[in-house]
Amino acid sequence: MRTFATLDELQSLVGQELGSSDWIQLDQHRIDLFADATGDHQWIHVDPRRAAEGPFGATVAHGFLTLSLLPEMSASAFVIEGSRMGVNYGLNRVRFPSPVPVGSRLRGHFKLLSWEAVEGGVQMVLEVTMEREGSAKPVCVAESIVRRFV
Repeated sequence: MRTFATLDELQSLVGQELGSSDWIQLDQHRIDLFADATGDHQWIHVDPRRAAEGPFGATVAHGFLTLSLLPEMSASAFVIEGSRMGVNYGLNRVRFPSPVPVGSRLRGHFKLLSWEAVEGGVQMVLEVTMEREGSAKPVCVAESIVRRFV
């Protein structure tokens, strides 16, 4: 995990990687919990038997489940000590270039695209590229807009 003392320290790092997260394993239990939370019970996510005969050969994580890992990944990739809180401000774009089969291990790489002072803190745009262990193609690429406050 990379540590930054202040938000201002990040301003000079636009265009650079801020850190990479720990690996997160996606098991069927987590996929099922997400299906229950969102009401998305499509068989490719929750029916291992049927999914084994489907296009991916196993159940796959929901794209939005993959995206929802951003906060967990960010927390293990870097910390900003001079920030008392952060909020999700939105997304510019999100793509899911490849599926996430059950049992996959994922991690995120965070690159700072922009840094802008806002009242009480900073707005940053981070490019997040999520990789699946053993795969050359990312499973999610997103531009996450976050606001961090002092």
